[in-house]
Amino acid sequence: MSTRRLDKINELLRREISAVIQRRFEWPGTILSVLEVEVTQDLKEGKVWLGVVGRMSPSQVVEKLNKSRGVIQSLIAGRVVLRSTPRLTFKFDASARRGVDLVNLLDDIEKNLPKARTAQDDAEGSR
Repeated sequence: MSTRRLDKINELLRREISAVIQRRFEWPGTILSVLEVEVTQDLKEGKVWLGVVGRMSPSQVVEKLNKSRGVIQSLIAGRVVLRSTPRLTFKFDASARRGVDLVNLLDDIEKNLPKARTAQDDAEGSR
């Protein structure tokens, strides 16, 4: 199978899995996003990489989805026509969490740094 076709299948599955997960499951106080899907060349196996930010721990989310794998796969099979629907495995990708932490760190730095003097401040100070 060509890489281009496999990339299209990965993207299509990413969108459809994301839609199913958002509609069928409750994530109180948690933002969940499907970051990437990687299916094998024979379309038998698929890894679904998730970003999890919020109240629920990533391990809780991954466990819940892996337990519901059959339901998710059957819903995907009804929406995406493939020779075979891949057996999905959900995994946590920490990059979303690291991104949020980095933005928070930058906000803290901005709040705590002294303000730089401007040319106008220098002119007013010499009067």
